[in-house]
Amino acid sequence: MNNALKTEIAEEDRLRADLYNFLGVLLSGPPDDNMLAMTAGLSGDDSPLGSATTTLAKMAKLSKAKAVTSEYNKLFIGLGRGELLPYASYYLTGFLNEKPLARLRDDMVARGLERADSVFEPEDNIASLMEMMGAMIVGRFGTAASLEQQKTFFNTHIAPWAAHFYSDLEGAKNSVFYASVATVGRTFMEIESEAFRMSAG
Repeated sequence: MNNALKTEIAEEDRLRADLYNFLGVLLSGPPDDNMLAMTAGLSGDDSPLGSATTTLAKMAKLSKAKAVTSEYNKLFIGLGRGELLPYASYYLTGFLNEKPLARLRDDMVARGLERADSVFEPEDNIASLMEMMGAMIVGRFGTAASLEQQKTFFNTHIAPWAAHFYSDLEGAKNSVFYASVATVGRTFMEIESEAFRMSAG
């Protein structure tokens, strides 16, 4: 067996990374027709996450890109501001651009992560954090993060607020398609929290 095979990412971790990335894409901007069609093709099992995925697939089948774009804008952009502010700083301090963002930026520098030039939002938004976590698991920006490194990042930057955000998104007034995205996100955060809690160290 050659060394390349030894450093392969476990299938379970690849699936975790895929789900983080999927949530990141859906939360970074409204899905186009292709993304909705891909989402409509998902299927789940009888587990809570599987059931949430099945519901999301059904919603994607019933949704039109134009309607989802309008929903996304009402939720996250709005006139002045959207219904929700999906930032760690806001959820943890009540203000944007606070200590949680500074701490995240320090961590990003330490891990060789940097904001894309095309992104102008603060890095502590939920979409960016989902994408960072996915990238760390598979080592998209270098070496794959160890379980301990993943746990530290998750517990510092995601666990304190992400499940709360997803619950708010589930119940938001303008949330229809995104309510089912939120159920997948909240369920996944609960699974990840429990898995990290059970992991040694």
